[in-house]
Amino acid sequence: MLSPITVFGYTVPPLVAVAYGTAAGVLIDVDHLLIARFKTGSWDAVRFCLSNPAAAVADQRRIFEPGDVGVLSRLLSHLLIIGVAVPVLALSSVPLAVLTGVVLYVHLLSDVVWDIWQLDRDTDLSTDELVREFR
Repeated sequence: MLSPITVFGYTVPPLVAVAYGTAAGVLIDVDHLLIARFKTGSWDAVRFCLSNPAAAVADQRRIFEPGDVGVLSRLLSHLLIIGVAVPVLALSSVPLAVLTGVVLYVHLLSDVVWDIWQLDRDTDLSTDELVREFR
């Protein structure tokens, strides 16, 4: 069992740790907005999320056009975030870094499972459409 999570000498209550884990698992997806901005040159996705916050949680397909984010770009971005966040957090709290690593690993694993399911579902797409969606 892990020791209690402490950050800079302060013990983090379990409820706060759960809230933190939930927030980390959700907020990692903010990178989708940055990827879309980079690929499209527009902040339209951010504007849409600010005017339709439920879509950001419930149905991201309403936010982005095919190819705005891309499967591989999104997964690479998530890996970069995890690879930086976990070691940096370990400098102040190993248990917090472990919690973060587990939460973000599960998020990444869920994304890969979702992408495989989507790929099996999208058999009617042309090769060009699949390549655009994956980049």
